[in-house]
Amino acid sequence: MSGDPEQEFFADGIAEDIITALSRYPSLFVIARNSSFTHKGRAVDVKQVGRELGVRYVLEGSLRKAGNRIRVTTQLVEAETAKHVWAERYDRDLADIFAVQDEITEAVTIALAPAIAEAEQQRAMRKPPGSLDAWTAYQRGLWHFDKVSAEDNALARKFFQQAVGLDPSFAGGYKGLCAVVSNEADYAGRGLSETLSSAEALARRAVALDGTDAEARSLLSTALRRRGDYEGGLAEAERALTISPNMAGAHYAKGASLISAGRAKEGVAALERSIRLDPRRSAVRFNQIALALYFTGEYDAAVDAANRAIRSSPDYPNPCRWLAAALGQLGRIEEAKQALEKAIAIAPASFRMYVGERAPWRRPENHAHMLEGLRKAGWREE
Repeated sequence: MSGDPEQEFFADGIAEDIITALSRYPSLFVIARNSSFTHKGRAVDVKQVGRELGVRYVLEGSLRKAGNRIRVTTQLVEAETAKHVWAERYDRDLADIFAVQDEITEAVTIALAPAIAEAEQQRAMRKPPGSLDAWTAYQRGLWHFDKVSAEDNALARKFFQQAVGLDPSFAGGYKGLCAVVSNEADYAGRGLSETLSSAEALARRAVALDGTDAEARSLLSTALRRRGDYEGGLAEAERALTISPNMAGAHYAKGASLISAGRAKEGVAALERSIRLDPRRSAVRFNQIALALYFTGEYDAAVDAANRAIRSSPDYPNPCRWLAAALGQLGRIEEAKQALEKAIAIAPASFRMYVGERAPWRRPENHAHMLEGLRKAGWREE
């Protein structure tokens, strides 16, 4: 804002790095630097910018410097309505100009992708069902999927199928169906082998449509891990992170694969990174942290992680099972019994399936460890 060429260089560097970072997200259509920079340094009408560039959202920002301190302000605006979707301010000491530039770029990118995802879901929910295109149907499916309940999972399946029907070449519909199918065993407890095969086929279809889609690679990672292929799952997660280093789903897939492979500490670190990148979908990630801590005997910490998952999504059945087992191991029997009752009540068929038979991704010693905790909580084999 000062007209200082050195500051302009710094601001341009941040803008260019953000464009590069956001372009790695397969769900975002990002205008290139040359087109974006035609609007630099002048007052513009956001609605006009949206029409000229063919975009739904505009990210704008400014930089001020005082002594050795800089302040970067930035806001995301919905072009059609000029409504502010997100805004933030970053104050930094200007010790190493490139380090600060990288730090601000990462902070903005991490905050922006979930903000746009949420705005797109809200936009999709405003449209009449009869006017949905494949992208909007996909976003509507994601809105229900994020609710993490059996009923919303079923509704998400309907919209993802609609997306595939509207555009069979759109990878999003297959990605959504893969995620929904993976959840169905958790809610309904039926056909685990068939469910796992179907999820893998859908993930492979999405990857075949776009091999550079990090979300598709992350889903394939999860599908392989759940079939018991830990190394395959880890390899696909690493491929996803090479494509999009700040994608929350890829860090989740990596963390879950590491935990299944017996590398709990590394896995928990990846999951914590995933939660920081996208706090909205924390229930499944805290559940993975809970079971990792349980398997390493950190029962108090497992209780805390399971409770955080339950607070995030009360109808998600899996963390109740780990909460009951961890409380059982701690000798907190009354609390353990309550958690056990809830775990069974939310999804009785799923509970019977996961307790009665060892899931392919669960090591025999870990399955036995889980049963030990559940028995202490009051569970008895039928």
